[in-house]
Amino acid sequence: MRNLLAGLVLAALAAPSLAALPVGSKAPDFTTQGALAGKPFKLHLAEQLKHGPVVLYFFPKAFTQGCTLEAHAFSDASAEFKKLGARVIGMSRDDLPTLEKFSVEECRNSFPVATATDATAKAYDVAWAEHPGITTRTSYVIAPNGKVVAVHDDLDWSKHVETTLAAVKALKAGH
Repeated sequence: MRNLLAGLVLAALAAPSLAALPVGSKAPDFTTQGALAGKPFKLHLAEQLKHGPVVLYFFPKAFTQGCTLEAHAFSDASAEFKKLGARVIGMSRDDLPTLEKFSVEECRNSFPVATATDATAKAYDVAWAEHPGITTRTSYVIAPNGKVVAVHDDLDWSKHVETTLAAVKALKAGH
């Protein structure tokens, strides 16, 4: 029992902190530079929310294994999100030229990725203290009214698409 407890404590210390934005809170608005299909554009969250719910997923670093696999998974599910009226936006602390390339090669031109500024990373509590300059892996589902309806905060990329898609389906169904 003591070993199990020690293991859980060590795992908790090694993991990033849980997202600070609880379900029901207002998602902070932001404007930043993004890229879709390799083309840069200005991304404003409030403008995106005018078209339906937004899946805002923060990832640590473009072109790393987990982030590439996560981008592929969101790309593979992009038609399902679109059918439900939701927009997927990936966010990281990478610079715009890196994200332009990532949007083509790993996001497969399916959804935009954007630069998380210091202020945005802090507002969404995704600035990873142990690794300055990168974000934690945290996904938010934001309703058109700007309220956070779901949060998935886990370094393991494999459940982010499944969890956010379920939350968008529930939002669409009125739950």
